[in-house]
Amino acid sequence: GPAIFRQRRYGLDGEEIVVYKFRTMTVTEDGDTITQCRKADERVTRLGAFMRRTSLDELPQFINVLQGRMSIVGPRPHAVAHNEMYRKLIRGYMQRHKVKPGVTGWAQVNGQRGETESLAQMKARVDYDLDYLRNWSLRLDLYIIAKTVWVVLRGQNAY
Repeated sequence: GPAIFRQRRYGLDGEEIVVYKFRTMTVTEDGDTITQCRKADERVTRLGAFMRRTSLDELPQFINVLQGRMSIVGPRPHAVAHNEMYRKLIRGYMQRHKVKPGVTGWAQVNGQRGETESLAQMKARVDYDLDYLRNWSLRLDLYIIAKTVWVVLRGQNAY
């Protein structure tokens, strides 16, 4: 398939957007059900594993930022199928959509990056997102950007 793939996600006010990423897997899904990437996932290519570990697969999302559909910092957008599931299971989930989704976020720099193996892990991620919304400031955004660089260089929770 093409080097850049598109996936439907929800953005500001729950409006559907198309998010761009570098293809890192042999099979990509964008339907009603999506299998989340896991550690040692057989679908991830060798180059894809490197790109995921270094977060280079996220670079095309700066196209979304330039289009005004995403921000550099904000809650990470989830695939439409995941969004539909979690909005029913996690109280306050849809509040995440009161701001533009981000390339990086408060949850990601606090260890909530990569696969969510349980509902409790997703709830923790959403709690960080809601905490970000309640405490937003330019200073916090700058801190998140700086910490993102640190987290990416260390390769934490990325695969």
